[in-house]
Amino acid sequence: MPAHRTARERARAELTAEIKDEARRQLADKGANGLSLRAVARELGMVSSALYRYFPSRDELLTALIVDAYNVLGDTLDKASAGGGSPAERWRAAANALRTWAHTHPHEYALLYGTPVPGYRAPHDTIAPGGRVPGAFLRIAHDAWHAGGAATDDQLDETLRGQARTIAEALGLGDLPDAVVLRAVDAWTQLFGTVALEFTGQFANTLDPADAYFARAVELQLRTAGLG
Repeated sequence: MPAHRTARERARAELTAEIKDEARRQLADKGANGLSLRAVARELGMVSSALYRYFPSRDELLTALIVDAYNVLGDTLDKASAGGGSPAERWRAAANALRTWAHTHPHEYALLYGTPVPGYRAPHDTIAPGGRVPGAFLRIAHDAWHAGGAATDDQLDETLRGQARTIAEALGLGDLPDAVVLRAVDAWTQLFGTVALEFTGQFANTLDPADAYFARAVELQLRTAGLG
């Protein structure tokens, strides 16, 4: 019996992966709004009722794709920032890895950070995977602070202090001072804003190609975060 269950579980995992792969192809062709369980089933030679046993709704399939994308991006950033070097060097490596991932995985990037999908509300399951992305950058600030290399002299009101505590505790960085948290968040939002503007073509005919501008922006982020 155990061997039979193992084989069944393996087959289910393989088909689940095939379903998600086909869904990613649909994302590339039609965007998240065009994702259809019936179309996925048709491309895989399945009847719709069989696919519903794996993903009962389009939203559940979207959630699986979002969680996967967050985890792949999180792994990418963790790997980029795990090497030796100063906190500034690690931030540069992670920032460049984020930009590269957005260019090489445009449909997944758009699913995570693009226009919200009408009618879709991300469930709680996406929070922890989503937190891995800012967490990669805040951990760099955390390490810098422990080494005495991150500024902590900001004056913050109680609202910002409470928000900083929520962020730090959610990421398991509860000992990080509020000012360091918010400086890192400032730098992180600058980074994502730069990537988003380039990704959506807003630099066309001005800062395109954006390599030099992006490098300059990263140096500004380091100063904002108190790392450079």
